[in-house]
Amino acid sequence: MDIKELKPTSIWHYFDAITGVPRPSKKEERIREFLLNFAKEQNLEVKVDKTGNVVITKEATPGCEGAPTVILQAHMDMVCEKNGDVKHDFERDPIETYIDGEWVKARGTTLGADNGIGMAAAMAVLADKELKHGRIQALFTVDEETGLTGAFGLESGMIDGKYLLNLDSEDEAEIFIGCAGGIDTTSTFTYKQEALPAGKFYLRVEVKNLLGGHSGGDIHLGRGNANKLLARFLWLCMQRHEVHLCAIDGGNLRNAIPREAMAVIAVNPEEKEAVRAELNHYAADVAAELSGVDPNVTVDMVTADTPEFMIEDKVAHALISALYAAPHGVIAMSHDIEGLVETSTNLASVKMTEPGKIVVATSQRSSVESEKYDIAYQVECLFRLAGAEPSHGDGYPGWKPNMHSRIKDIAVEAYQELYQQTPAIKAIHAGLECGLFLTKYPQLDMISFGPTLRGVHSPDEMMHIPAVEKFWTHLVLILDKVAVESSVEGETGILKNISPFIRTKKREAD
Repeated sequence: MDIKELKPTSIWHYFDAITGVPRPSKKEERIREFLLNFAKEQNLEVKVDKTGNVVITKEATPGCEGAPTVILQAHMDMVCEKNGDVKHDFERDPIETYIDGEWVKARGTTLGADNGIGMAAAMAVLADKELKHGRIQALFTVDEETGLTGAFGLESGMIDGKYLLNLDSEDEAEIFIGCAGGIDTTSTFTYKQEALPAGKFYLRVEVKNLLGGHSGGDIHLGRGNANKLLARFLWLCMQRHEVHLCAIDGGNLRNAIPREAMAVIAVNPEEKEAVRAELNHYAADVAAELSGVDPNVTVDMVTADTPEFMIEDKVAHALISALYAAPHGVIAMSHDIEGLVETSTNLASVKMTEPGKIVVATSQRSSVESEKYDIAYQVECLFRLAGAEPSHGDGYPGWKPNMHSRIKDIAVEAYQELYQQTPAIKAIHAGLECGLFLTKYPQLDMISFGPTLRGVHSPDEMMHIPAVEKFWTHLVLILDKVAVESSVEGETGILKNISPFIRTKKREAD
């Protein structure tokens, strides 16, 4: 079956179309053009700000003109990750999707359901002629994944709604009312390229086949970090043998737990067998340690070609020691919300960006602003002691939960009516754009929700098909309920004249 044949056909139709449009972060030109063409086809008002964000407006259905305006928000870009053996150009090639039981997946790449399904839902609402709703503004932001550039740069006057529905969460039956803030730290090591000693033997050490995942949503799972695992082995080797580091590379994105890492090292020929034996023991230890959370991890070693140079030993040893010592994972759990990670850090990537420089990227998150900076400063201190030059990004604010949110109450009521179940009200450790929206538009009342996704930010990303239908039905009923709500603050209307779509769903449920 093709995903366009799945139900509800409207949301799957637009999701399928979105997967055909390349949309890496910071390169959203094609998906923006796609949205502008859509708005033109639907005869809807559209505007674009200087940052590249798009807002499409649909007026209220007759009789609902007095209802509060609802903003449907999703981001255009996607994380572009693929397995090492997959040939895929994210700037040119469409995502190849397929159905596996109750899940939609991609062949060896990220699926882009984060946040393609949010975009698809907003487009389906804009295109539907039968839904009942007040005035709708669909806000599509750029570069959420690598810098929240769209949310930072959103211009005043682009939106004017009362309620904002962020369609960028990953667990059906959960409504999020808060998120962590974050800040990135990069530490740059400067080194001399030195000539290779004569008579050395060269080995390539690889850590791969880890699950990786989202550095916010999956950090509590305890999955392996390829950079940490590689540094641990190299540090152990350096304590026992004469080891020279010639190359190192690991991870990619700041918000993805690194799945793969590699290093090229030089050893004395008479020690190569001992190093191989130690690698085998180490690989067995790692496999045992991660058997419950990362069962496919492999640590391997192969003979390497002679490199052009080696990194000066002083810097190489300091780098490996710092990577081994660097914190990664959960730092603290919340004392206020049970089960919520409060503070974490991700040792995201190690890159030889240009001759003579190695850049280590980390990402810190916390729902407590002071602790966000505390862990960032700890990372700074560690790498500064190792001889690197650390710097911090601008960071982004968290979104403080509002337990008195009216749109939260409406969403809970809608879910209870549809499914006779109360959704969980949560805060999320991952970063959302909502905190930035609130600083620019303090009148907003916001929630975040979405269908069930798994393996986000990795080639294992998949989306639960039944959850998409529940998400869509829930969204439609929320809009229906808001449509009859008075524009007077605190006054709530009574649900009546329910749209044909909802009447049908209620009959099916009965």
